[in-house]
Amino acid sequence: MAWFVLTTGLLAAALWIPVSRLVWTLSVRRLERRAKRRLDAEEIAGQKRRAGFVAFLVVVPFAFLFNFWLLSPDA
Repeated sequence: MAWFVLTTGLLAAALWIPVSRLVWTLSVRRLERRAKRRLDAEEIAGQKRRAGFVAFLVVVPFAFLFNFWLLSPDA
């Protein structure tokens, strides 16, 4: 059980940075395209916080399900 939790946490941590940057980039580009202007520093910082939260919500369940599938005894 400890191995499962440890590997899930490590996988989630390893995936969090690239996923949050991808979400942030797509979000900023979408907002700039809709507003037809460059975002200011405060708006970009807000999108970065939002992207980190969204990445957490995506990465943790993915890491859990991936490890469950990979480490399940009947696989």
